[in-house]
Amino acid sequence: MTTATHKSRRSLPVALVEGTGAKTLGALANIGVAWDLLGRTSYWVGRSFVTTKSRVDPDEICAQIIRLGVRSIFIVMLVCAAVGFILGLQMAPPLQELGQVELVPNIIGVAVLRELGPLIAAIVLIGFAGASIAAEIGTMVVGEEIEALEVHALNPIRLLVAPRILATTVSMTCLAVMADTIAIAAGLALGVLVLDIPAQTYINNTLHQVGPIDFVTGLVKASVFGLLIGLIACSNGLRVSGGASGVGDATTLTVVQSIVAIIIADLIFTTIFYALGWV
Repeated sequence: MTTATHKSRRSLPVALVEGTGAKTLGALANIGVAWDLLGRTSYWVGRSFVTTKSRVDPDEICAQIIRLGVRSIFIVMLVCAAVGFILGLQMAPPLQELGQVELVPNIIGVAVLRELGPLIAAIVLIGFAGASIAAEIGTMVVGEEIEALEVHALNPIRLLVAPRILATTVSMTCLAVMADTIAIAAGLALGVLVLDIPAQTYINNTLHQVGPIDFVTGLVKASVFGLLIGLIACSNGLRVSGGASGVGDATTLTVVQSIVAIIIADLIFTTIFYALGWV
């Protein structure tokens, strides 16, 4: 009994190390798969500028933008309007105590343009585009439609993956602009109607606090977020196995991995912009 207990105590640290190693190797494998997929997608996109014989179909890209991006507009607008109100209501009481309630637009402008606009739009797009792409491509894999394309000498990266990755990247960039606009407009409405800040004062303080670099850094983040969402969704969809349950697992994994990936990417970008003095 003592020997068995001693072995179980020794096996616990070993199990922790093995589990950590397995998770680390799995994460590195996922990064490698996504990197390889990015390379192959870049090849077909670059080839589209050289020849029209085997280019990525622009009509398919537009169709995916409409299907994935346009569907997200209402939810992005609703969430970002709520965020604009929330920021204003949260910041107003402590600033009123200091007699600086007019600084509410300064805070909202910086927070939305640099951070919250792209981040909220990305999280919404994960639910709409990421899960949809993973389930769609996964269903094709289970139904052997991918193999059928390859048998007919049709490259699935060019036909399926590249249009969806381009669509998520473009859609994410456009949604970030909408998110920024709606959140700042909601803050303006709150400031004028509730906090009694003159509209001209609100606009002047916003323009004084934020600049083109804030808008550009937010768009850079948004574009990379969209690229990550498309890559993760497509790579998980292409690796589906196990029938319907595999499709469900790929969809869930896509949502989790995409959220983690954009948060880490956000941290990296913020660190770089801080080092460059852009924040």
